[in-house]
Amino acid sequence: MGTEGASVEISEPLLVSETQKIRPVEEEPEQQIPEWKDQITIRGLAVSALLGTLFCIITHKLNLTVGIIPSLNVGAGLLGFFCVKSWTGFLSKLGFQVKPFTRQENTVIQTCVVACYGLAFSGGFGSYLIALDERTYELIGADYPGNRIEDVKKPGLGWMIGFLFVVSFLGLFSLVPLRKVMVMDYKLTYPSGTATAMLINSFHTKTGAELAGNQVRCLGKYLSISLVWSCFKWFFSGIGNSCGFDNFPTLGLTLFKNTFYFDFSPTYIGCGLICPHIVNCSVLLGAIISWGFLWPFISQHAGDWYPADLGSNDFKGLYGYKVFIAIALILGDGIYNLIKIIAITVKEVCNKSTKQSNLPVTTEVLDGESSKLLMEQKRRDEIFLKDRIPFWFAAAGYVGLAAISTATIPVIFPPLKWYLVLSSYIVAPALAFCNSYGTGLTDWNLTSTYGKIGLFVMASLVGTNGGVVAGIAACGVMMSIVSTAADLMQDFKTGYLTLSSAKSMFVSQIVGTAMGCIIAPLTFWLFWTAFDIGSPDGPYKAPYAVIFREMAILGVQGFSELPKHCMALCCGFFVAALVINLLRDMTPEKISQYIPIPMAMAVPFYIGAYFAIDMFVGTVILFVWERISRKDAENYGGAVASGLMCGDGIWTIPSAILSIMRINPPICMYFGPSL
Repeated sequence: MGTEGASVEISEPLLVSETQKIRPVEEEPEQQIPEWKDQITIRGLAVSALLGTLFCIITHKLNLTVGIIPSLNVGAGLLGFFCVKSWTGFLSKLGFQVKPFTRQENTVIQTCVVACYGLAFSGGFGSYLIALDERTYELIGADYPGNRIEDVKKPGLGWMIGFLFVVSFLGLFSLVPLRKVMVMDYKLTYPSGTATAMLINSFHTKTGAELAGNQVRCLGKYLSISLVWSCFKWFFSGIGNSCGFDNFPTLGLTLFKNTFYFDFSPTYIGCGLICPHIVNCSVLLGAIISWGFLWPFISQHAGDWYPADLGSNDFKGLYGYKVFIAIALILGDGIYNLIKIIAITVKEVCNKSTKQSNLPVTTEVLDGESSKLLMEQKRRDEIFLKDRIPFWFAAAGYVGLAAISTATIPVIFPPLKWYLVLSSYIVAPALAFCNSYGTGLTDWNLTSTYGKIGLFVMASLVGTNGGVVAGIAACGVMMSIVSTAADLMQDFKTGYLTLSSAKSMFVSQIVGTAMGCIIAPLTFWLFWTAFDIGSPDGPYKAPYAVIFREMAILGVQGFSELPKHCMALCCGFFVAALVINLLRDMTPEKISQYIPIPMAMAVPFYIGAYFAIDMFVGTVILFVWERISRKDAENYGGAVASGLMCGDGIWTIPSAILSIMRINPPICMYFGPSL
């Protein structure tokens, strides 16, 4: 899932030629494709629930700390393969007869896991849901114009699970009738889905199985190292947020005060290994611009531009500049890419319809390789179309769920009236199509941009009396629909390339979404009860909670209450985001590949520079590794990154339990200037 967003989810597009994309899978000619019901197994669903829980925890941790979420598809596919293979191998040694593990079952597991942990992102646990919490309200300030105590809704397991159940399934029904058009007729690439399919196909060949075994051992090794290291760090972290390796002034105390330090986080290093080099370098550049130059410069004007005696988290001071300039960069990048994707979509649809009438009815195959490719594509087409999902079923499902949601959401969020919810669902399928088509072309999922559009529109329509709550709730509705629709179409592409049934993909997506509606809130509740979520001085800052609430307030109040020169700076950075994106698209690839990404640059503006250092360390490791052995880096880089992130994520569970039991680390390792 390559996503721009509230929380920014980023994956590198797969750069392969068209012939590589359709190369036949290596499989025995007599092997039968299982029926769609046989592709969904009890053991597969059990593994999906286990891995879904783990990846929800990882996603929450990233959501609540830095807001950058790399694609975890490789880890999900690899761990799914490992779990089922280990289980079947164990049962075989005990003498039990086990069902063969097929690529179709592997694809179903992958789909379930991605659908499950996808809700940890699109469910708003690090953004719009906790933007309504009282802590976020207090952080912005009770006297801040437009920030009303009436616009507060405390997180609760009951209403969060209910909200997810009524909004998360509509996207699955909105575009199902277009699966043939998107995957077969338009032949959209869906780079992440294609990469996942190639990975799964490789697992189920003789040579691929051997490589997969090595990757699993590599993942297990680094998972163990990460888990042990995270446990070791805990003993020195003391009470509060100023102790331990997470506050190690590796670059000196002066830079440490400006958040430039390496905090030994396996998760962020893993992010750096997975994210493209340009993303990591963009994050570091954003940290240098903001914390190296801009914030120190603005701080020198304290007493002139803003009152000098304000607290560090007062929006009328430096804190306001940090948040609003970050918002300006995010909106500039998001609006540019939205317009770009819509333009590409319209152009491609027009081109396809024009070319369709000029296509020859038959194509003469001149050689054996072409014949093999054609036969393989024909087989894929037959399997993909074999198990149909009727149009009436999709339409009835969407209308029925929309009716339930229209009646339910005003009960959860009273300011968002039923007719506003209904209007959102009327518009949503068109936006879902644009997002899914754009994702298929570019691998950029603009879920958060569509959510922000809904936020501003609804907040301004409702006005001062409940506009903040209505805008944030509408954002959640829109994000859920466009996100799940794009994910489903990407899964259809994966299933098409792995010879999996479209019906099994659809059912597994529904099952994974249902799992996510329960697992994502439960795992979030673990963080919520164990840690101080939203504290600007703690590790779980939940940066996008403040940003989303401020956006809703801006939708209601306008820009009149910003600090001095803040609006001018915001306009400057907004225009800069547009210009940088334009340069990335207009310049040759050999130049554009070095131009930074504004969305990635915006993240450290508010959070700090420390995680940018960690991610840059990860990208340097990968860069050196690629120079030593590109093949090994390609084969094992994802496994190493997944292991580092999974080990750190697993430690979150015992760490949270210790925190709930009020068991504190025994040592506080602290650094200060010598006397």
